[in-house]
Amino acid sequence: MPTLRVPELERVTVPADARDLPGPFRDRRMVEVRFADTDAMGHVNNAKYLTYVETARTKYIEEVILGEPMRLGVYGELSFIVADVRLAYRSPAHYGETLTVETRTSRVGRTSLGMDHRITAPDSALAKARLIATCESVLVRYDYGSEAPVRISEADIERIEAFEGRSLR
Repeated sequence: MPTLRVPELERVTVPADARDLPGPFRDRRMVEVRFADTDAMGHVNNAKYLTYVETARTKYIEEVILGEPMRLGVYGELSFIVADVRLAYRSPAHYGETLTVETRTSRVGRTSLGMDHRITAPDSALAKARLIATCESVLVRYDYGSEAPVRISEADIERIEAFEGRSLR
């Protein structure tokens, strides 16, 4: 599922919601909802939201942290793996809508990163602007060769903090 990074895109304005994730997100991706993403109820299937988040997260890691495409067949390589994810659904999305997936790193630990995602939909012929979902996850820097977590390098941390414009430690 292709996404388009649109850093100059304004944040989608949605009605206030205490369950929203406040604060800035520097990375934004647009995702078009495909017919195949919907279920028998006519809205996006719950599992698809994790795919939208995964796609945005992977692009963020490639562009902000690695500076190159993520390698497949990672045996013996360093990568990031998802250790924990919490996805909160707020409003249904539908075929034909274009969603915005915002991504940020919220914290950096010794071997892990906290990441946040915010999915919104703008005003359209289908529905009013609204918060679709929020997601909080933990990723671990992982060495597939030794099958163990490894320290996040100082260079990786510096790239993330430079992109985010703030200290994350």
